[in-house]
Amino acid sequence: MSFLLVSKPRPHVTLVTLNRPERMNAMSFDVMIPFREALEEISRDNDTRVVVVTGTGAGFCSGADLVSAGRVPDIDGLTVPGVSLRAMELLDNVILTLRRMHQPVIGAINGPAIGGGLCLALAFEIRLAGRSAYFRAAGISNGLSSAELGLSYLLPRAIGTTRAFEIMLTGRDVDAAEADRIGLVSRVCADDELLEACYDTATRISSLSRVGVELAKRLLWSGLDAGSLEAHMLHEGVAQLYVRNLTGNFEEMIRARKDGRPPVYLDDIRQKDA
Repeated sequence: MSFLLVSKPRPHVTLVTLNRPERMNAMSFDVMIPFREALEEISRDNDTRVVVVTGTGAGFCSGADLVSAGRVPDIDGLTVPGVSLRAMELLDNVILTLRRMHQPVIGAINGPAIGGGLCLALAFEIRLAGRSAYFRAAGISNGLSSAELGLSYLLPRAIGTTRAFEIMLTGRDVDAAEADRIGLVSRVCADDELLEACYDTATRISSLSRVGVELAKRLLWSGLDAGSLEAHMLHEGVAQLYVRNLTGNFEEMIRARKDGRPPVYLDDIRQKDA
Protein backbone atom coordinates (compact mmCIF):
# COMPACT_ATOMS: atom_id res chain seq x y z
CA MET A 1 0.00 0.00 0.00
CA SER A 2 1.34 3.41 -0.95
CA PHE A 3 1.26 5.96 1.86
CA LEU A 4 1.08 8.76 -0.69
CA LEU A 5 -1.16 9.21 -3.74
CA VAL A 6 -0.51 11.74 -6.51
CA SER A 7 -2.99 12.51 -9.29
CA LYS A 8 -4.10 15.28 -11.65
CA PRO A 9 -7.84 15.76 -11.19
CA ARG A 10 -7.96 18.84 -13.42
CA PRO A 11 -5.63 20.44 -15.96
CA HIS A 12 -2.62 22.05 -14.26
CA VAL A 13 -3.79 20.91 -10.80
CA THR A 14 -1.94 18.19 -8.87
CA LEU A 15 -3.61 16.47 -5.92
CA VAL A 16 -1.39 14.96 -3.21
CA THR A 17 -3.18 12.68 -0.76
CA LEU A 18 -1.74 11.41 2.51
CA ASN A 19 -2.85 7.78 2.43
CA ARG A 20 -2.58 6.13 5.80
CA PRO A 21 -6.21 6.28 6.94
CA GLU A 22 -5.90 3.56 9.59
CA ARG A 23 -3.49 5.90 11.46
CA MET A 24 -5.39 9.11 10.58
CA ASN A 25 -2.51 9.96 8.19
CA ALA A 26 -0.11 10.38 11.09
CA MET A 27 3.30 11.89 10.38
CA SER A 28 5.49 8.81 10.38
CA PHE A 29 8.78 9.14 8.54
CA ASP A 30 7.48 6.51 6.09
CA VAL A 31 4.87 9.10 5.05
CA MET A 32 6.69 12.39 5.45
CA ILE A 33 9.88 11.54 3.56
CA PRO A 34 7.99 10.43 0.41
CA PHE A 35 5.70 13.45 0.86
CA ARG A 36 8.64 15.86 0.84
CA GLU A 37 10.20 14.10 -2.15
CA ALA A 38 6.89 14.27 -4.04
CA LEU A 39 6.57 17.99 -3.32
CA GLU A 40 10.07 18.61 -4.63
CA GLU A 41 9.26 16.71 -7.82
CA ILE A 42 5.92 18.49 -8.29
CA SER A 43 7.62 21.85 -7.83
CA ARG A 44 9.76 21.03 -10.87
CA ASP A 45 6.71 20.00 -12.91
CA ASN A 46 5.97 23.06 -15.04
CA ASP A 47 2.59 21.66 -16.06
CA THR A 48 1.43 21.94 -12.45
CA ARG A 49 0.19 25.42 -11.63
CA VAL A 50 -1.50 24.70 -8.26
CA VAL A 51 -1.18 21.89 -5.73
CA VAL A 52 -3.97 20.55 -3.48
CA VAL A 53 -3.13 18.46 -0.40
CA THR A 54 -5.62 16.36 1.56
CA GLY A 55 -5.85 13.15 3.56
CA THR A 56 -7.57 9.85 2.94
CA GLY A 57 -10.39 8.79 5.23
CA ALA A 58 -11.81 10.62 8.21
CA GLY A 59 -8.80 12.76 9.10
CA PHE A 60 -6.40 15.16 7.46
CA CYS A 61 -3.40 14.46 9.67
CA SER A 62 -3.28 13.44 13.33
CA GLY A 63 0.27 14.62 13.93
CA ALA A 64 3.14 12.50 15.20
CA ASP A 65 2.62 8.76 15.00
CA LEU A 66 2.82 7.59 18.63
CA VAL A 67 2.71 3.89 17.70
CA SER A 68 4.97 3.45 14.67
CA ALA A 69 7.03 6.50 13.75
CA GLY A 70 9.06 4.70 11.10
CA ARG A 71 12.83 4.81 10.70
CA VAL A 72 14.90 7.94 10.34
CA PRO A 73 17.37 7.33 7.50
CA ASP A 74 21.15 7.79 7.69
CA ILE A 75 21.51 7.68 11.47
CA ASP A 76 24.04 4.87 11.87
CA GLY A 77 26.56 5.80 14.52
CA LEU A 78 24.46 8.58 16.04
CA THR A 79 23.37 8.76 19.67
CA VAL A 80 19.83 9.58 20.76
CA PRO A 81 20.42 13.38 20.70
CA GLY A 82 21.82 13.14 17.18
CA VAL A 83 18.93 11.00 15.97
CA SER A 84 16.48 13.48 17.51
CA LEU A 85 18.08 16.39 15.67
CA ARG A 86 17.95 14.52 12.35
CA ALA A 87 14.31 13.59 12.95
CA MET A 88 13.25 17.18 13.60
CA GLU A 89 15.25 18.36 10.59
CA LEU A 90 13.40 15.93 8.33
CA LEU A 91 10.02 17.17 9.52
CA ASP A 92 11.08 20.83 9.41
CA ASN A 93 12.16 20.30 5.81
CA VAL A 94 8.61 19.31 4.85
CA ILE A 95 7.37 22.73 6.00
CA LEU A 96 10.25 24.53 4.28
CA THR A 97 9.72 22.57 1.06
CA LEU A 98 6.11 23.74 0.93
CA ARG A 99 7.32 27.33 1.34
CA ARG A 100 9.87 26.95 -1.47
CA MET A 101 7.52 25.39 -4.02
CA HIS A 102 6.96 27.39 -7.19
CA GLN A 103 3.22 26.71 -7.02
CA PRO A 104 0.73 27.82 -4.37
CA VAL A 105 -0.60 24.98 -2.24
CA ILE A 106 -4.23 24.62 -1.15
CA GLY A 107 -5.04 22.47 1.85
CA ALA A 108 -8.28 20.50 1.77
CA ILE A 109 -8.61 19.93 5.52
CA ASN A 110 -10.91 16.97 6.02
CA GLY A 111 -11.37 16.00 9.65
CA PRO A 112 -8.80 16.59 12.38
CA ALA A 113 -5.53 18.46 11.87
CA ILE A 114 -3.77 17.80 15.16
CA GLY A 115 -0.29 18.73 16.37
CA GLY A 116 1.99 18.38 13.38
CA GLY A 117 -1.11 18.20 11.20
CA LEU A 118 -2.00 21.74 12.26
CA CYS A 119 1.58 22.83 11.50
CA LEU A 120 1.33 21.22 8.08
CA ALA A 121 -1.98 22.96 7.34
CA LEU A 122 -0.51 26.34 8.29
CA ALA A 123 2.30 25.88 5.78
CA PHE A 124 -0.22 25.95 2.91
CA GLU A 125 -1.00 29.27 1.25
CA ILE A 126 -4.76 28.61 1.29
CA ARG A 127 -6.82 26.38 3.56
CA LEU A 128 -10.39 25.20 2.99
CA ALA A 129 -12.04 23.03 5.62
CA GLY A 130 -14.78 20.44 5.60
CA ARG A 131 -17.40 20.80 8.31
CA SER A 132 -15.87 17.82 10.11
CA ALA A 133 -12.49 19.52 10.36
CA TYR A 134 -11.00 20.66 13.63
CA PHE A 135 -7.58 21.90 14.68
CA ARG A 136 -5.55 21.29 17.84
CA ALA A 137 -2.11 22.40 19.01
CA ALA A 138 -1.66 19.09 20.78
CA GLY A 139 1.87 19.31 22.14
CA ILE A 140 0.92 21.16 25.30
CA SER A 141 -1.66 18.47 26.18
CA ASN A 142 1.00 15.78 25.74
CA GLY A 143 3.33 17.24 28.35
CA LEU A 144 5.46 18.91 25.70
CA SER A 145 5.39 22.32 24.03
CA SER A 146 2.98 23.29 21.28
CA ALA A 147 5.81 25.17 19.56
CA GLU A 148 6.97 22.84 16.78
CA LEU A 149 7.45 22.78 13.02
CA GLY A 150 7.03 26.53 12.75
CA LEU A 151 3.72 26.68 14.61
CA SER A 152 4.72 29.53 16.94
CA TYR A 153 5.76 31.52 13.85
CA LEU A 154 2.90 30.68 11.50
CA LEU A 155 -0.13 30.62 13.81
CA PRO A 156 0.08 34.20 15.17
CA ARG A 157 0.61 35.49 11.64
CA ALA A 158 -2.52 33.66 10.52
CA ILE A 159 -4.91 34.54 13.36
CA GLY A 160 -3.20 37.16 15.56
CA THR A 161 -1.13 36.85 18.69
CA THR A 162 -3.86 36.78 21.34
CA ARG A 163 -5.77 33.92 19.74
CA ALA A 164 -2.55 32.06 18.96
CA PHE A 165 -1.40 32.28 22.59
CA GLU A 166 -4.75 31.02 23.84
CA ILE A 167 -4.93 28.11 21.39
CA MET A 168 -1.32 27.04 21.90
CA LEU A 169 -1.38 27.36 25.70
CA THR A 170 -4.69 25.52 26.23
CA GLY A 171 -4.46 22.84 23.55
CA ARG A 172 -8.20 23.08 23.00
CA ASP A 173 -9.97 22.11 19.78
CA VAL A 174 -10.90 24.73 17.19
CA ASP A 175 -13.80 23.51 15.09
CA ALA A 176 -14.37 24.43 11.45
CA ALA A 177 -16.86 27.21 12.22
CA GLU A 178 -14.46 28.93 14.62
CA ALA A 179 -11.54 28.39 12.25
CA ASP A 180 -13.52 30.20 9.57
CA ARG A 181 -14.45 33.03 11.93
CA ILE A 182 -10.88 33.71 13.09
CA GLY A 183 -9.29 33.38 9.67
CA LEU A 184 -7.54 30.05 10.16
CA VAL A 185 -9.33 28.85 7.00
CA SER A 186 -10.73 30.83 4.10
CA ARG A 187 -13.92 28.80 3.70
CA VAL A 188 -15.88 25.89 5.18
CA CYS A 189 -17.63 23.44 2.85
CA ALA A 190 -19.68 20.30 3.19
CA ASP A 191 -17.24 17.41 3.46
CA ASP A 192 -18.36 15.90 0.17
CA GLU A 193 -17.88 19.24 -1.62
CA LEU A 194 -14.47 20.10 -0.18
CA LEU A 195 -12.23 18.82 -2.95
CA GLU A 196 -14.35 20.33 -5.72
CA ALA A 197 -14.22 23.69 -3.95
CA CYS A 198 -10.42 23.41 -3.79
CA TYR A 199 -10.26 22.46 -7.46
CA ASP A 200 -12.40 25.46 -8.39
CA THR A 201 -10.04 27.78 -6.52
CA ALA A 202 -7.05 26.06 -8.10
CA THR A 203 -8.53 26.38 -11.59
CA ARG A 204 -9.09 30.10 -11.10
CA ILE A 205 -5.48 30.56 -9.99
CA SER A 206 -4.13 28.46 -12.85
CA SER A 207 -5.89 30.71 -15.38
CA LEU A 208 -3.77 33.65 -14.26
CA SER A 209 -0.18 34.55 -15.04
CA ARG A 210 2.16 31.81 -13.87
CA VAL A 211 4.96 34.25 -13.06
CA GLY A 212 2.50 36.66 -11.45
CA VAL A 213 1.15 33.95 -9.16
CA GLU A 214 4.62 32.73 -8.25
CA LEU A 215 5.80 36.23 -7.42
CA ALA A 216 2.66 36.90 -5.36
CA LYS A 217 3.35 33.76 -3.31
CA ARG A 218 6.96 34.79 -2.74
CA LEU A 219 6.06 38.35 -1.82
CA LEU A 220 3.29 37.41 0.56
CA TRP A 221 5.64 35.12 2.49
CA SER A 222 8.55 37.55 2.41
CA GLY A 223 6.24 40.32 3.62
CA LEU A 224 5.79 38.37 6.87
CA ASP A 225 9.55 38.66 7.44
CA ALA A 226 10.03 42.21 6.14
CA GLY A 227 12.01 44.55 8.35
CA SER A 228 10.00 47.59 7.30
CA LEU A 229 7.14 48.67 5.07
CA GLU A 230 9.45 50.72 2.86
CA ALA A 231 11.88 47.85 2.32
CA HIS A 232 9.09 45.51 1.34
CA MET A 233 7.46 48.05 -0.97
CA LEU A 234 10.75 48.35 -2.87
CA HIS A 235 10.75 44.55 -3.22
CA GLU A 236 7.15 44.62 -4.48
CA GLY A 237 7.91 47.41 -6.94
CA VAL A 238 10.77 45.53 -8.57
CA ALA A 239 8.59 42.43 -8.90
CA GLN A 240 5.72 44.41 -10.45
CA LEU A 241 8.02 46.09 -12.96
CA TYR A 242 9.55 42.71 -13.79
CA VAL A 243 6.18 41.33 -14.88
CA ARG A 244 4.97 44.57 -16.47
CA ASN A 245 8.04 45.16 -18.63
CA LEU A 246 9.13 41.60 -19.45
CA THR A 247 5.75 40.13 -20.45
CA GLY A 248 2.84 41.18 -22.62
CA ASN A 249 0.32 40.26 -19.93
CA PHE A 250 -0.94 43.79 -19.36
CA GLU A 251 -1.46 44.40 -23.08
CA GLU A 252 -3.26 41.05 -23.36
CA MET A 253 -5.58 42.06 -20.52
CA ILE A 254 -6.48 45.28 -22.36
CA ARG A 255 -7.11 43.40 -25.64
CA ALA A 256 -9.19 40.74 -23.89
CA ARG A 257 -11.29 43.32 -22.09
CA LYS A 258 -11.92 45.12 -25.36
CA ASP A 259 -12.83 41.83 -27.09
CA GLY A 260 -15.05 40.68 -24.23
CA ARG A 261 -13.14 37.46 -23.63
CA PRO A 262 -11.00 35.98 -20.86
CA PRO A 263 -7.33 36.92 -21.18
CA VAL A 264 -4.75 34.28 -22.03
CA TYR A 265 -1.51 35.06 -20.25
CA LEU A 266 1.61 33.64 -21.89
CA ASP A 267 4.17 35.42 -19.67
CA ASP A 268 6.06 36.25 -22.87
CA ILE A 269 7.31 39.65 -23.96
CA ARG A 270 6.41 38.79 -27.55
CA GLN A 271 2.74 38.95 -26.54
CA LYS A 272 3.06 42.74 -26.21
CA ASP A 273 2.79 43.17 -29.97
CA ALA A 274 0.58 40.17 -30.73
